[in-house]
Amino acid sequence: MYSFDDMIERRHTHSVKWDEAEQIFGVPDVLPMWVADMDFQAPPPVIKALTDRLEHGVFGYTAIPHSLKEALAEWLKNRHQWTIETNWISFSAGVVPALATCIEAFTSPNDAIVVFTPVYPPLFQLVQKNGRKLFKSPLLLTEGGYQINWDDIKEKLKGAKMLLLCSPHNPGGRVWTRKELETLGSLCLENNVIVVSDEIHADLTFSPFRHTPFASINEAFASISVTCLAPTKTFNLAGLQSASVIIPNRDLKKQFDQVQHRRGFFTLNTFATVGAEAAYRYGGPWLDALLEYLKTNIDRTFTFIHNSFSGVQAVRPEATYLIWIDCRGLGITETELKQRLLHKGRIAVEMGSKFGDEGRGFIRLNIACTKQTLENAFERLRDAFEGL
Repeated sequence: MYSFDDMIERRHTHSVKWDEAEQIFGVPDVLPMWVADMDFQAPPPVIKALTDRLEHGVFGYTAIPHSLKEALAEWLKNRHQWTIETNWISFSAGVVPALATCIEAFTSPNDAIVVFTPVYPPLFQLVQKNGRKLFKSPLLLTEGGYQINWDDIKEKLKGAKMLLLCSPHNPGGRVWTRKELETLGSLCLENNVIVVSDEIHADLTFSPFRHTPFASINEAFASISVTCLAPTKTFNLAGLQSASVIIPNRDLKKQFDQVQHRRGFFTLNTFATVGAEAAYRYGGPWLDALLEYLKTNIDRTFTFIHNSFSGVQAVRPEATYLIWIDCRGLGITETELKQRLLHKGRIAVEMGSKFGDEGRGFIRLNIACTKQTLENAFERLRDAFEGL
């Protein structure tokens, strides 16, 4: 029913991924395999809903319909076995703005906030930019992927006000198990730490792994939690700028909403509401097909790396379309690694140090593209690592 092999020209559409790559990386004609959006069209029902709304032709002030909240609640119940109340839901223009709002709403300057590293850069950048103390808890990289250093996190949470949790984790693609989240949640309860859980990649979890929303585990965890979600990664709708923030604790929700209102945010744009509701109501079959395609791309990438390079290893993602690749075995500096990728391979990826010092020597590769584009990336990686 769905074709993910169609090559869709994204240049000259103001695409950050494609049109801004030369300006950002300083090299012309690089293949962009970096920022986390997909090269696939959105689900047909979403495109139809947006087209129908466009053809109406009037784009005045738009209220967020209760039907969007109902669609989200139904999605979470069906996909993640989490039953929520619609009055727990607030909205934001994106998960990153929602995280910034949480930091302002629930902490004060010089309060400590814990993050697991390496991690998606805004999680630690927002802490620093808002004048809070950053407590980093480095994850342990094992053959089974990243693991939590429990001795370290126990100490870090003792002096903290908030934990910014990336679940599933980016980079690395770990899907935290229910047992891990139960242990983590108990530690946060003991130390009166609020858990702000960025679960934007939740829907991109591969079988047999199962995403567990932190707040779904029990009422105690729900009472100290804020869950940030969006259809943007799942359905490739980042340009619509739509995110949901689920806050079961009435007092915390009031604090969050008050900060949003102080900042002048009151509603989403017309197409954000239309696109999000259509995605949650009708996007399930498309997502199931997408996950199968992404799994094939992941398998092909691992086969390529295994057969091509002796000093390169990858962390198999349990979720996300992002592959975290360990290049430390090549015996070169990150500066040389970047130069080789850009000037010999002419391929743009995210360098590991962007995710914190613990990521130095790694790269993050986005495989949410056609098989043809992925083969092009393989050839460029061969060129980049030639002679090593």
